[in-house]
Amino acid sequence: MRIIDAHHHVWDLGVRDQDWITGPELAPLRRNFTLGDLAPQARAAGVAATVLVQTVTVADETPEFLALAGQSDLVAGVVGWTDLTDPGIADTLAAMRELPGGESLVGIRHQVQGEPDPGWLLRPDVRRGLAAVAAAGLAYDLIVLDHQLPVAAAVATQVPELRFVLDHLGKPPIADGALQPWASDVRALAARPNTVCKLSGMVTEAGADWTTDGLRPYADTVLEAFGPDRLMFGSDWPVCTLGASYGEVVDTTHRLTGRLSESERAQVLGATAARIYGI
Repeated sequence: MRIIDAHHHVWDLGVRDQDWITGPELAPLRRNFTLGDLAPQARAAGVAATVLVQTVTVADETPEFLALAGQSDLVAGVVGWTDLTDPGIADTLAAMRELPGGESLVGIRHQVQGEPDPGWLLRPDVRRGLAAVAAAGLAYDLIVLDHQLPVAAAVATQVPELRFVLDHLGKPPIADGALQPWASDVRALAARPNTVCKLSGMVTEAGADWTTDGLRPYADTVLEAFGPDRLMFGSDWPVCTLGASYGEVVDTTHRLTGRLSESERAQVLGATAARIYGI
């Protein structure tokens, strides 16, 4: 079984600040995290390949990530950032593909969770940009909060040619133990055939006292809603280190998928990511 970690980050604070790392709770993340830090942990956990995901809305970050991927035997794909509202987005995406490591570009992401406009994804200029992402053969990662899931479902309907990948289960309120309305909203999103979900980010949403049993209702909800062939494992390293080590996240994913058949587990742990991202 080939395990693919479909969601992790790296950053170097000497190159660029991560302005979202604020407050005492996130203080442990205010240091550099590199591929050199990740690689031995990934190998020890049996991970064969990874997808490196953007962290900030800065155009220079994506070329840097592509160059890293081009030099790495671990990173097989990059989900980058570009301005979806830019009328020249098609040319920008084509230019990215020509950069060193450009063949590793597999998707685009924007921090919709931070947009003050609740209907941002449905704006005509944004939808035009999403259509350009689809035309380029790329996926689009949805980083949204749980209350933004209905808008995500609406845009998935309006841009059916695009593969939408929901990050972190749509950030359910695991720490509060609440399932609704998140469960109904994530099922509505999953009803769109062009959507996929990442089994990622749960330990962060659950808080310091998380348990596998506490995560299970949320994992089971997306397993039922999307099915194993539309679900993919992601570590969310190094953000996950706020609640668990890399190895613990991988082990927990194995436990959460332990009731599946071997072929179904293979989908979640690697095959879905390989298919959706073209790895």
